[in-house]
Amino acid sequence: MQILSDIVVVGSGLAGLALALESANSGFRVHLITKEKLTDNSSFYAQGGIATVWSDEDSFESHIQDTLIAGGGLCEKNIVDFVVRSGPESIQWLIDKGVSFTRREQESKHPEEYHLTKEGGHSSRRVIHAADSTGQAVETTLVAKILENQNIKVFENHIAVELITESKLKNAQYNQCRGVYTLSVESGKVCTFISKIVVLATGGAAKAYLYTSNPDTSTGDGIAMAWRAGCRVANMEFVQFHPTCLYHPQAKSFLITEAIRGEGGKLVLPNGSAFMHKYDKRAELAPRDIVARAIDNEMKTEGLDCVYLDISFRTEKFIRNHFPGAYQKCLGFDIDITREPIPVVPAAHYTCGGVVVNQNGQTDIQGLYCVGESSFTGLHGANRLASNSLLECLVYARAAARNIQASSQQNQQLQQDIPDWDESQVSDPDELVVIVHNWHELRRFMWNYVGIVRTRKRLLRAQRRIELLMEEVRDFYSQFRVNRDLIELRNLVQVADLIVKCALERKESRGLHYMLEHPDTNSQYANNTIIYPGRSDS
Repeated sequence: MQILSDIVVVGSGLAGLALALESANSGFRVHLITKEKLTDNSSFYAQGGIATVWSDEDSFESHIQDTLIAGGGLCEKNIVDFVVRSGPESIQWLIDKGVSFTRREQESKHPEEYHLTKEGGHSSRRVIHAADSTGQAVETTLVAKILENQNIKVFENHIAVELITESKLKNAQYNQCRGVYTLSVESGKVCTFISKIVVLATGGAAKAYLYTSNPDTSTGDGIAMAWRAGCRVANMEFVQFHPTCLYHPQAKSFLITEAIRGEGGKLVLPNGSAFMHKYDKRAELAPRDIVARAIDNEMKTEGLDCVYLDISFRTEKFIRNHFPGAYQKCLGFDIDITREPIPVVPAAHYTCGGVVVNQNGQTDIQGLYCVGESSFTGLHGANRLASNSLLECLVYARAAARNIQASSQQNQQLQQDIPDWDESQVSDPDELVVIVHNWHELRRFMWNYVGIVRTRKRLLRAQRRIELLMEEVRDFYSQFRVNRDLIELRNLVQVADLIVKCALERKESRGLHYMLEHPDTNSQYANNTIIYPGRSDS
């Protein structure tokens, strides 16, 4: 089946929804593709909020400086300036769409003002939020707008398989994106979307790790597809591990919001003693890389399965009003956070690297854009500042939409002689257990060898295993019909390879990348790690 479109947006997180809405309101026909339901994505589960300068007591300069410090010397200053200064208008865009952010308590002198919280690495209260379910509030509001927009058609349960480009169709040196092949999970058939513009908004790749705070959709699809199509990627070694994921046998991927630490929550050992002061003068409000390494070190030193996050000294009313999501979730596991500490562990959370884009979200391929976590904009550097991710999604989605609208591509003729997906030489998979086994093997050795603390020996060991997995996946992919598990495994193995390649290039410790052999930061490596397709060096 062939489907013609002006714009195909792959992914339904905040970046994808915002770009789809802006483009549709400009008159474009938009097809929005998402591998599960519209709200099954990392944005929906974002709890803390969105960082922006909203108070007279704050300033752009302060937010810029906090971002640069967290980024460990690798942030691109002009990009940080652009994103931070675009923050207030982006938040106002959400408010105008109907997002209900939390206001200050009624007993406040200014109840009409929005409540701002403070998170790790921030010098001011600047995180605007909707209780502790900001992503849910934003996603549900925008999804409602998407569903009522006549210019947007939604394709749920469709997973992108591969980009359609000139170089693949005609082996041409000039490379332009012409569309994307997607697999309908329900029918098992591959659809051909022919489009003037393709936008990748597929999120990160945290599912490459055994423990993650992210949903099952975070399999690096956009990064892997863009790389295979000929795009550069950068800074894949910087994988952010969120310090506080709920530790419980039945708790799957539940993140405990950083705002709890922002409101005074303490990280403690089983005996109740605090430890963060030993690692950083900012204690619990240090950037995430420092907090995650501190927890990892305490767990290894003391032989612990977890540490604890304690907010129980605040009043029950305060906790239930500010953290209703965390309160209810923990209560479901017989943990009353108003009376006892929360067991927590670090987990893979955010991919700071991604597909290289310019300030308009454009990739190296004509007609292909990338926004959100799957992109590398230069904002995050070696470590993302808390709550800058949703801000980046908004700013770049709207910038890309403006660029698409301003270009002449709206009048461009669609190339309709694109071949459908060819399944004539393949058969149904005979041993799906191989895919499951390889998936588990990948996630475990990535956690053990390419995790919070690394060594060159561990990285090389991971690289050898990845090479074997890539060979097996290539054979499987060439012989059998595609299914979701195979597509995602193929993408995760590719992304894992990129993570290890970038990590081996950086012989120092900086931000989220910590090497035991090189514990110090080295000015020789004060550059972003850019990897080029077809080359093993960077």
